[in-house]
Amino acid sequence: MTGMPIPRARTGIKDAPDHHDAELVLRLYDLRRESTMREARSFIGGQFWPKTATEALALSHYEHRQNAFWRQVSGYWEMAYGMAKHGIVNPDYLAESASEGLFFYAKVQPWLAELRAQYPRAFLNTEWIATECAVGRALVAYYREMVEKRLGVRG
Repeated sequence: MTGMPIPRARTGIKDAPDHHDAELVLRLYDLRRESTMREARSFIGGQFWPKTATEALALSHYEHRQNAFWRQVSGYWEMAYGMAKHGIVNPDYLAESASEGLFFYAKVQPWLAELRAQYPRAFLNTEWIATECAVGRALVAYYREMVEKRLGVRG
């Protein structure tokens, strides 16, 4: 994948949500209810608590038994947050309505450099909404604190 251009955000980010944004967010919600997606989300949200880069990267390898969960959840959120990055849906509205991907991002954020050494395009759209969107920044800070507490209790 070297040489593949990394898309940049359009300058026409929507300032305010409208009924089209609501329709997209409701459709995204509906897709999250699909049974395979629910199973993948349940694993990533509830059982995946990486304490090291090795643990965080393990699921990204095809031979790992939960790799399909990793691909399904990360791919879904990259697609969803890409809609905000490219001006299709208002970023703040999407972040406040669909923040679960930011929770996943908070779990892998400490090891993003190691992850991108293997997968250069990993979490690009999620990182954008986590850094360029006010609601996204606030949510990632909240989720990072939650993850750190959880790992402290577990460790």
